[in-house]
Amino acid sequence: MKIWFALLSIIGVFFLGGCNTIKGVGQDLQKAGEKIEDAAKRK
Repeated sequence: MKIWFALLSIIGVFFLGGCNTIKGVGQDLQKAGEKIEDAAKRK
C-alpha cells in the first residue's frame, strides 16, 4: 500500500510539472503568433 502511494505521488509531481511546461510553451507560441500578426498588419 505504501509503495502504491509513493508511486502515485511521484507520478502526480511529474504530471503537474508537465502541465506547467506545456502551459508555458502555449503562452510562448501565442505571443509569437501575436507578433507575426502585428507584422502582417503593418505591411
